[in-house]
Amino acid sequence: MSTTPEEQAHESPLTDPEFRERLRELPPSAKLVAKVLEDASPLSQGQLAEESLLPDRTVRYALNRLEEEDLVGSRYSFHDARKQVYYLTE
Repeated sequence: MSTTPEEQAHESPLTDPEFRERLRELPPSAKLVAKVLEDASPLSQGQLAEESLLPDRTVRYALNRLEEEDLVGSRYSFHDARKQVYYLTE
């Protein structure tokens, strides 16, 4: 069964075997942050802390680890240019 380009665009990066393999080596906090971003993205660091129930410091560490592995990207928020929002990379 093949997927159309539209369906591929809506698939989560977490379904990609390579993405999952790189994620597998990371700490549980990074996996949880990735899962939260899969469900609701883009989110700020504060929103991630609220959604994951993790402390801000732990979310910051998880995001740093995910960024080191190029699993997460960031950009400035359209709603508040002082904040960065994070999303899973393809």
